[in-house]
Amino acid sequence: MHYSEQEKRVFPIWILYVIAALCAVLLSFYFYSQSLIRVDAPKEKLGEKVIVTLPDGGRVFTYENFIVEEKGKLLYKGERNTIDFTGGNVIYENWN
Repeated sequence: MHYSEQEKRVFPIWILYVIAALCAVLLSFYFYSQSLIRVDAPKEKLGEKVIVTLPDGGRVFTYENFIVEEKGKLLYKGERNTIDFTGGNVIYENWN
């Protein structure tokens, strides 16, 4: 075998370095672009914190904007349900 024939059989190592560098650049660009995308929910204005004391002695901790008065009734209107709080007292107090 001649020296030139041996040289052709050996895989050039610099190709691996170039491929690894390209992969690293693409991977870092991917993570950088993902960090730029932010999807935040809009901030709801819930109102002040209130405690509703029910006639039976129970207490409900909620926010002012969920409490409405319709037809003389005090109602809690949540996202999925409506609860009648008629006869309850609303106290504006921080309940943390």
